Formats: sequence, structure tokens, C-alpha cells
Amino acid sequence: MAGRREEKREDLKARLIEAARERIAKDGLANLRARDITQDAGCALGGLYTVFSDLAELVIHVNSATLKALEAKLTLPETKDRPPTDRLRNLAQGYLSFAVEHRNLWKALFEHFPPESSPTPQWHLNEHLFLMDVIAEPLAELQPDMPPEDRAIRARTLFGAVHGVVSISLEGRFVGLPLERLAREVDELVQTIAAGAERRR
Repeated sequence: MAGRREEKREDLKARLIEAARERIAKDGLANLRARDITQDAGCALGGLYTVFSDLAELVIHVNSATLKALEAKLTLPETKDRPPTDRLRNLAQGYLSFAVEHRNLWKALFEHFPPESSPTPQWHLNEHLFLMDVIAEPLAELQPDMPPEDRAIRARTLFGAVHGVVSISLEGRFVGLPLERLAREVDELVQTIAAGAERRR
């Protein structure tokens, strides 16, 4: 009996996550409403709170699924044997492509701020680390003598540079780049950084 109850709970959880994901993808995080989600999932409003403590926790699970999809986009097996600069370029282009194709889901990764009473769980914070790990790996080949702790910081710097350009451009900020030039400029940025790193070996 307990197994059947848990099975039903997991089914409801999956339906709620998918309903929230579709709502965010269509309308953005700011327009997410519990009543809309439960209606789409085919359950009562109270059903959401039998699975999640609040809407913020549900969004964390949606963001978790988005991170897994992003990881699959960035860690393609066919790129692992390419030179480090090319791998960094592929990472940047994959990140840009994901942001363009899944704009609202991508934005939700950075727009969601859980309340202080319900901070982001450590398991979800750990999920973000793959971004730094996949950047640090080719950096280690470009600058093998760099201490690991410095490399981790450099990976965050490189991510911040690419993310910043992508973000202000997709938001249409006045200093952003036109979309038709964005991929090219991101590629030039990464190549410039990689060339500088290689020269400083």
C-alpha cells in the first residue's frame, strides 16, 4: 500500500514539474502561478503542497531539469578529443544556442531567488558546478601550471564573460550585440581569451 502511495506521489511530482516547465518556457518565470500549474497537471491546488513545500521548491526542480538539459548540450562525446581552444569555443556556442532556443527556461536559472526561509538546497547548488568543471578542463590544457584553485576562479571568470555578453544581448540592452553578430563575437571573445592563456604558459 505504501509503495502504491509513493508511486502516485512520484507521478504527481513529475506532472507538476512538467506543467511548471511548460509554463515557464511559454510565459516566463515571473508569470508562474500555482493555480495554473495544478490545473495543467490535473490536480487540486492543494496537491502541489503535498509534494513540494512551496512554489519556490518546484521551480528548483524545474531548474534542475534545465541544468541537466544544458549539460547534455555542452558535454557532447564527439568534442572531447578536440584541441582545448576548440572545446572552449564549442562550449560557448552550445551555451548561446541553448539560451536562444530555451530562453525563458535559461533565464529562470538566474532569475529564481528562493525566500530566505527556504534557501536553495546544496544538491541544487552542486548541480551548477558542472558548468565550471567543463570550462576548467580545457583551461587545464592551456595553462597546465596554473593551480587548481586559480583555474576554478578563471573558469568562473570565463563563464561570467560569455554569460554577460549573451545575457545583455538577449535582453536587448543598449550595449548588447545584435543577434546576427552574437555568435561570431562570442567566438572571437573565447578565442582571444584562449590565445592569451596559451601565450602565458
